[in-house]
Parts: sequence; structure tokens; C-alpha cells
Amino acid sequence: MRNTAKLTTAVLAAGALTLGLTACGSGAADTASDTSGPLVVAASPTPHAEILTFVKDNLARKAGLDLEVKEFTDYVLPNTATEDGSVDANYFQNQPYLDDFNKKQGTHIVPVVTVHLEPLGLYSDKVKSKDDLKTGATVAVPNDTVNEARALKLLDAAGIITLKGGADNAATPADIAENPKKLKFKELEAAQTPRSLEDVDAAVINGNYAIEADLSPADDALAVEPAKDNPNGNFLAVKEGNEDDPRVKKLAKLLTSPEVKKFIEEKWSNGSVTPSF
Repeated sequence: MRNTAKLTTAVLAAGALTLGLTACGSGAADTASDTSGPLVVAASPTPHAEILTFVKDNLARKAGLDLEVKEFTDYVLPNTATEDGSVDANYFQNQPYLDDFNKKQGTHIVPVVTVHLEPLGLYSDKVKSKDDLKTGATVAVPNDTVNEARALKLLDAAGIITLKGGADNAATPADIAENPKKLKFKELEAAQTPRSLEDVDAAVINGNYAIEADLSPADDALAVEPAKDNPNGNFLAVKEGNEDDPRVKKLAKLLTSPEVKKFIEEKWSNGSVTPSF
């Protein structure tokens, strides 16, 4: 039985405020985790919390790890909660997103071990092929810096648009060199992109939100991000200085175990989640 605590943005707003009040005087080494209690890990509900719950229910006790999973429904609070010590670690993000977040928020979060990839996909309720997108069609994309750039790179790789040379992980629609279908872009919070399918012609959706919306990259996507040499693997992360916490090391080992690899491959056999180890 799942034993996770689901937290919403509203419930955790106080934690974010605490970070804002204390961040000016805090550095990477200012806080040290209490390693005597359970390891509290913030995670997106799908697939991160599901993977952690598998570890908790099947592997953690034998490894001597007391693991607590807290579900967060956005991409901001897991990092701020890790920074201010409300949780010990998080598992929801990739390196380009973390680099951008640390730079903008002044946080000190670092990766520990990469676990899986959720390929980004282009989905539509209106057309069956990317070639069927009409001139002037509206495409929803995530509005956070890194995922928007990742979405545009997917559209570029699919031959739908062409980005300017040198477009990086901060690319926006302003970096489009060629847009033959004169597509319009609707920038939305990543979690809202699946719900936008009724209102737009297509949407680029992050893998975890696609899973929650019962969308399969293999069966439903008009275009899918390639898995090979992909820098967007999702990892376990902690505040800098806590990498050697023995509880973190135990979890890192369990998350990259043969048992977890088998669990991921069997549960998401449609390719919506793939092991990165």
C-alpha cells in the first residue's frame, strides 16, 4: 500500500517564504542534515514518487533505510524545500533545469545519481500526424526556461520549425529561424499542458504529465524526444554538502539497482519512462 504524503503548492507556500527570508545569509554549508531520522524525499507524483514508493515498500527496510516520500505538484517547491531543509532530498528534475534554477534562485542543489528519462512528446487531440498541423496552428509549450527550450528543440528535430544556430537551453520562440506553418505558441505551466489539448492544436508535454494524462509516447505522440545521448535524465538531488549523508548514499544505490530497473521497464513498457543506468 502506498504510504506517501501529498503536498500542494498552497500547503508548502510557507516553506518557500521561509527560504526567501533566510536565503540572503545562507550558503551551501550552512545547514547539515540530521541523519538520525527518516530520509524525507520530495518528488513529483508520477513517476518519481511511484519509483520511490517501490523502493520504500520492497527494498528500503532490508537496506536499513527509513524512507519518507512527499509528493509535490510543481517544479519549484521541491528545490526550495530541499534548500531550506524542509526535506532532505528531491527527485523530479534534470540537469539543465537545475542549473537554471540554481542560477536564478541562488539555491545550492546538486545531483547525486541519475535514475531515468521521461521523453518529451508532442501530442494532439486535433490531428493524427505532425504533418497535419495547419498553418497558424497553436502549440502549447511549457513556460519554464529549460523545458520551453527543450520543447522547441523537439519541434526543431521533428522538422516542424528551425531554430537559429546556437540556440541553447534558454531558447524561446524568439530563437526560431524558420516557422513555415506560422505556428503560434501558447506558453503554459508544464502541469497545464495536458489540459490544454482541448483548446490548442497540439501541445508539447513533459513525460510525467503525459503519464498522468494517460498519454503514451509510443502510441499517442506525434513526435518524441530521442533517448540516446539525452541530457535530460532525472536524478536524486540534495543540498550541496549533504551528498555524503549515509541515508542518501543508500537511496542512490537502491534507485540504481536491478530491481528498480526491472520495475521501471515493466511498469512503463510503452517507453514513457526509461532507466538511465
